[in-house]
Order: sequence, then structure tokens, then C-alpha cells
Amino acid sequence: MKIPHPVFHLDIRGSKQFCLTMATFLELTLLTLLFFSSHTQAEIFTSIGQMTDLIFTERELVKSLKEYIEAEELKLEAVKSWANKLDTLTHASTSDPEGFLAHPVNAYKLMKRLNTEWSELESLVLQDPSDGFISNMSVHRQYFPDEEDEKGAAKALMRLQDTYKLDSESFSKGKLPGVRYNALLTVDDCFDMGKLAYNENDYYHAVLWMQQALRQMDSGEDAKTLKADILDYLSYSVYQMGDLPRAIELTRRLVAIDPSHQRAGGNLRYFEQLLSKELRDMGRSQQEPADERPIQLDTYERPKDYLPEREVYEALCRGEGIKMTQKRRSRLFCRYQDGNRNPRLLLKPMKEEDEWDSPHIVRFLNALSDEEIEKIKELAKPKLARATVRDPKTGVLTVAHYRVSKSAWLEGEDDPVIERVNQRIEDITGLTVDTAELLQVANYGVGGQYEPHYDFSRKDEPDAFKSLGTGNRVATFLNYMSDVEAGGATVFPDFGAAIWPRKGTAVFWYNLFKSGEGDYRTRHAACPVLVGSKWVSNKWIHERGQEFRRPCGLTEVD
Repeated sequence: MKIPHPVFHLDIRGSKQFCLTMATFLELTLLTLLFFSSHTQAEIFTSIGQMTDLIFTERELVKSLKEYIEAEELKLEAVKSWANKLDTLTHASTSDPEGFLAHPVNAYKLMKRLNTEWSELESLVLQDPSDGFISNMSVHRQYFPDEEDEKGAAKALMRLQDTYKLDSESFSKGKLPGVRYNALLTVDDCFDMGKLAYNENDYYHAVLWMQQALRQMDSGEDAKTLKADILDYLSYSVYQMGDLPRAIELTRRLVAIDPSHQRAGGNLRYFEQLLSKELRDMGRSQQEPADERPIQLDTYERPKDYLPEREVYEALCRGEGIKMTQKRRSRLFCRYQDGNRNPRLLLKPMKEEDEWDSPHIVRFLNALSDEEIEKIKELAKPKLARATVRDPKTGVLTVAHYRVSKSAWLEGEDDPVIERVNQRIEDITGLTVDTAELLQVANYGVGGQYEPHYDFSRKDEPDAFKSLGTGNRVATFLNYMSDVEAGGATVFPDFGAAIWPRKGTAVFWYNLFKSGEGDYRTRHAACPVLVGSKWVSNKWIHERGQEFRRPCGLTEVD
């Protein structure tokens, strides 16, 4: 029996190579055992030629065994490197979780690590039984973000990119205002961002992120992603944005790198035919050279979406287009508010500042103490869930893509602090909170926002608050429970106001005129949080019980 000499070409870089090495080692061992089990001792010793084959087999077995050991050591080194890197990272993150997650890139990469990279590590460790690790993974996996969470974090970065007009390089290099932690996006990260946008048919963002991935790769950064893959996605996305000359130039680069690419050649011919047709239709014989300038935010126009005031809203979030004139400013005052000589406010009246004249929006200073804020957050954290909105047709609470935050509802019975805050709101506003909704606590993290909306129900939404039986939302009392390093303003697109969070303060406005008609000027939004973590709590005060506290006016707009 002749045992062939195995040939090894091992380049151990991960679990797959380890499996192949181990499989080869086991195969050789099995062959050797089969050889010995099928021959008698006399036959073995009298067949030197066959024995020489065994010599070579043993040598290959030893070589295979060493390679198996090396694969194990490399695997352990990879795991050890991961552990050291994560140890350093988690030391920084756990020392200030909110501050760390305030950087949107850190939040995105946390989602990506837990959804993708930890699973890869799990696969590596699984090659060799490690009951302790797998048991821990199984226990904690239920708390891991899933693919939708990772996708949501990526979309949040794109939302911030649009709202605050930040190019992809700003995110990739961590060039954000007010950041305390350095966080970079690799070529692979940028590619994944672009691919996610591409799969959502969002070619505008696919172009921006694939371009950034290509830029970093061209500058010499190492990556698992192939340049051909980046060019493939980028060229087609550019074509979808209507830039044929640039699509042709990028596809030619792709063909030069990978002449056998299954789509590149066909795409190139198709793009060239389309461009030739366009030139003929325009009566031109020659095409202009492709624009060689790097693709920037303003290279292509962002597609319009469902929100009519998108541009105004986002400009206000950036602090642009605010209609605060000198004349209007002269009508704003500050005062002490004692709630019409409310006994609880006589000795310590509330400081009140005008934020806007019409509609009248005021800010109360020292509305919450630091101790109260921490207690409210402590009570809310175990209850936080994806924030909901009330369906205008059914009145049922449901999640919505235009509201991205986590919220919890707190009752006065939950803690004396909540009862005290509710009472304070009643004292300050002069409105009863007996018919108000529970205190809602919301936390806006990476890209957290609430797009322009009304707090009150319109005439075509008669059942929005029917189940509550307390009428419409007459007023909104909004507590700011944190400062925000960048972003997170409350903006009113209709009249161009922007109100910035200040910890411990609260803003208040009426949603309805005294007649009960809705004040459509109060359509407002919570801008995406760029850097920081935004905590707010709000009380929606309803009509029922306010009949003598806020009597009807003589006209619809009183």
C-alpha cells in the first residue's frame, strides 16, 4: 500500500485555515492508522520500500502537527490581541459611558462590533471547544444589537451628515465639534456604510461613503475590502446619480484592475452607449472629460423626501436662518414667576426668560435640580424603550421612523420626586396636571431626533386622544436634563426659532389658542444629536380641567 505524500500550502490567517490544517492532520493520522491496522508486523518490516513511505508520512505528520500548533498559537494571539484592544477600549468607555457614546462614530462602531466582529471571534473560538466563552456568549447574545440595530446606527451617521453638512471625511477622521474621544472609520467601515446605503437604493450616500473608502485606500490604508469591489459599487452609484462621464472613468479603473470582472465590461459598454446617445441627442460629437475633482457633499443634489420643510428644519439645526431680529429681541424680557402668588413659589419664585414673542415661548431656569435629574434618569433607565407616537387615526401608540429615541413614562406614584416635579409644573403654569399625560422621559443618542411634528391633534385626527378622554394637548412643558455638546436643538421651522438645551431649564408653550383651535405655528422638531447624549422629560397638558384656569377667548386666535 502506497501512501501519497501530502503537499501543504498553509497561510494561517484565521479559523478557516485552522480548520484545514487540523483536517489535514487528522486525515494523515487516520491514513497511518489504517495502514498499520491492515498489515501484519512481518509484512511491515520486510517491505523497506513501504517503510520509507512511512518515514515521509511521519515527517509530514510532524510538520502538520507543528502547523496545527502554530495555528493554535496564532489563533490565541489573535484572540489575545482582540482582548487587549477591547480591554483598553472598554476601560475608556465604561469610565464615561454617555460621554463615550456621545461620539456618533463610537456608537456606530459599538453596534458594528457587537453585531459583526464579536460573531467572527465566536466562530474562531468555536473551532476548539471553549465552553466558558460560548456559555457567556449564549447568555449575553440576547442583549446584543442585531443587524437592524447596526443598520440604524449607520443611518444615524448619514442623518447627521445631511443635517449638519458634514462630509464623509469628517466622520472618518473624527473631526466633529466638541468630541472628547478619538474615533476613526477604516476603509472597511466606510465600505460597509456605502454598501448599506446602496442596498437601500440610497445612491447619494453610497457615492459619498464609497468615495471615502476609495480615498483612504488610495492613500495607502490597509483593508480587507478589495479596491475592485469599491469601484464596482461606486461606479454604478455614480451612474444612478446621473454622472455618466465619471461612471465611465471609474468603470475603466475597475476594468484595469480586474479585466475579468463579471459586470465591469458590460457596464462600461452600456455606459458608453448611453453617453454616445446623449451626445447625439445634443448634437455634439465629443464628450467633455470626466470631472476629476473629488466627490463632495455638494457634487450631487440630495434627493427630495417626504418632509416639505426639510431644508429649513436642517438649517435651523445648524443655527442658520434663525429669524431673531433686533426688534423681536427688544420684546423679550426676563422676570420672576410666582404662579399668581402661589404659596410654593412666593419665597422662591421661578426665573423666567422669554425665548420667543409670538407664539410666546418661555424658558424657566432651575426648573430641575441635579439630584432630581439623576433620580428621574435612574427611574427611567430600566423602562426605556423605542419612543412611540400616537397614531392620529387610531390613537394607539406606535413607533415611527421620524422619531428616533428611547423613552419611558413615569407616574407620580413611582417616586416622590416625580410627584414633586408634576406639582411644580402645575404651580408654574397655573394649569392642572390631573388630566395631563404621564411624565415622559426621552433619551436621544447617536443621531436621535424627532422630525417636525405637532403636539396637538388636528381636525382630521379627531380620535388621536379619544381614549384618554381629556381633550387635546393644550400645552407642552419640556425639561432639559442634560447639556448637549453639539446638535439637539428644539426648532420651530414655521417662524424660524431654535432653542438650545441647557441642563436644568425647561421651556413652555401653548399648542392651542384660547378658543381651542390649534396653533399651527407650533410645529417643531428635536434636531439630531451630533455629539452628546440628550435627556429630556416632558409633560403634555390637556384641555380638560383648564376651563377656569385658561378661559376661552373671544376669537379663534386669542
